Amino acid sequence: MWLFLILLLLAGVLFGTGFLEKVDQRKVGIARIPIYFLFYTTVAIETVKQVWKAKSINLNVILGVISGYISLGLIGFFICLSIELSYPHSFQGLYTGEIVPEKLADRLIYFSFITLHTVGYGDILPVTSLAEKATVLISLAGQFYLVIITATIVGKFINQST
Repeated sequence: MWLFLILLLLAGVLFGTGFLEKVDQRKVGIARIPIYFLFYTTVAIETVKQVWKAKSINLNVILGVISGYISLGLIGFFICLSIELSYPHSFQGLYTGEIVPEKLADRLIYFSFITLHTVGYGDILPVTSLAEKATVLISLAGQFYLVIITATIVGKFINQST
């Protein structure tokens, strides 16, 4: 709980500094990435813990499973964004036309969720070794989450129904 509150406070401070004119916006943006990454990681871990401990399946548990999966996709996004900012052009197909930072984030969110779902349309490809490893990690995390959490929820629901 304390980690969650500290991360929320730090995110709020960084969000507020984004409105100041004398602050380098690029540095603030880069500082936000690890905080958001830790925030969504904490949310995903706590969600899995709560689902795992749930005695019965109700709407709150189902919504928790959904929010955990969304958090996992956002964690993948921050991993890919960190790689792309550290090693530009690690992903082929991100830039279609001019390079606009907002489009980069949109494309990486899309890539993260498509990889998490293991759909993989092939329009964005990891081309560096680090990007390839991150892609494998994201796809494995998606599969493990779906298999383990879904099996747990179904098992608890079946036990609850009988």
